[in-house]
Amino acid sequence: MRFMASYDMMETIRNTNQWLGASATAMASYPAFSMFPNPALEWMGAWGAVTERSFSRMVVKPDWDLPTIVGPNGTDRVVNTKVELEGDFGDLVYFDVQGSAKKPRKVLLVAPMSGHYATLLRSTVISLLPDCDLYITDWHNARDIPVSAGKFDIEDYTMRLVDYMRHLGPDTHVIAVCQPAPLTLAATAYLAEEDPEAQPRSLTLIGGPIDPSASPTDVTDFGHSVTMGQLEQSMIQQVGFKYKGVGRKVYPGLLQLTSFISMNTDTHRDAFMGQIQRVASGEAHEHDKHNKFYDEYLAVMDMTAEFYLSTVERIFKDNEIGDNRFVVGGKKVDIGKITTVAVKTVEGSKDDISAPGQCVAALDLCTGLPDSKKASHLEDGAGHYGIFAGKSWRENIRPLVLEFIDANNGTEAKKTNAPAAKPVAKKKAANTNTAA
Repeated sequence: MRFMASYDMMETIRNTNQWLGASATAMASYPAFSMFPNPALEWMGAWGAVTERSFSRMVVKPDWDLPTIVGPNGTDRVVNTKVELEGDFGDLVYFDVQGSAKKPRKVLLVAPMSGHYATLLRSTVISLLPDCDLYITDWHNARDIPVSAGKFDIEDYTMRLVDYMRHLGPDTHVIAVCQPAPLTLAATAYLAEEDPEAQPRSLTLIGGPIDPSASPTDVTDFGHSVTMGQLEQSMIQQVGFKYKGVGRKVYPGLLQLTSFISMNTDTHRDAFMGQIQRVASGEAHEHDKHNKFYDEYLAVMDMTAEFYLSTVERIFKDNEIGDNRFVVGGKKVDIGKITTVAVKTVEGSKDDISAPGQCVAALDLCTGLPDSKKASHLEDGAGHYGIFAGKSWRENIRPLVLEFIDANNGTEAKKTNAPAAKPVAKKKAANTNTAA
């Protein structure tokens, strides 16, 4: 019960801060106080507004809030999300663009299960929708999953990806972002041996820890600096009575958020102080840059304890994927069995989470794949977030990924809203072993 009590204590602290923010805003809004200018009250109201918004976002799953897609005739087409396959721990979601014909590129975007919701990839989704029939893995918050649903570790995760690939069929192109990259590679290798006809046509791995030992970071060093017993005692708690998953052992989202913020405390402090000042002076608005970023960043989800612990132990400590020793259901998965699926890796030169070298290691593991089916790209100056969102993704990486998909699509895809050929050719020097 002590871990359940600590879980409820964190939620109590969050709830209290949300209430304090709302109370401060209400207090500063009394009409009587408006009779005389009072900078202190204005600051109190601004602090309250920013605080209430921030702490309320921590327990709310963000909406996809996708803009309309402009069709060939200039009409706006609404994008709806549709559950393609439903599951206790996650759904396969399809982005249905109303009135749009099927596109020649079918893409499965594998979102991370690392503390944030799949909506973290919203900008990635928006950039791909005009040119792809797009599906995404929408993982659920473990606090809302009853204990009766059972466990969910990295082997279950891998087999769930296998199910998704089988369902979508062999004309699928898979893009895995960050944490799921090694497990997506393992799922593809599993299919290569067990069900070759269900393999995707291509696999793009973006900033994933395929071989964490290739270039250590603070993340990999942390995994080696603690024992699994210490990690379980310090990080694992039981969901409290407020949620459907009461009693389930999890790595709490609020605890993860504390770790995220502690890595860049000064940056976050300055960002919130600046936002309070903007609110107080009337310069802030609902959809400003601060709110757009932190509404997503602060929305965290719990991971099942077994998924978190098995990830640390088997991916980072024991390096089972990097050493090609990964086992699913008692069966060794041999990455060398991949012989037909084109594989591309994308890394950022300033990625301090999955440093350059960790992801491109996947190509060496694909010993059965000819060089003509391998490709890699190192984006100069890009950090971890930049290689799947922002300017680096939009202008440089996305065109290369679509080009890679087209080169391995059986037939050349008709490019709707496709990038101009000239910018792509300009970046080709950084794209080695280009698959064609």
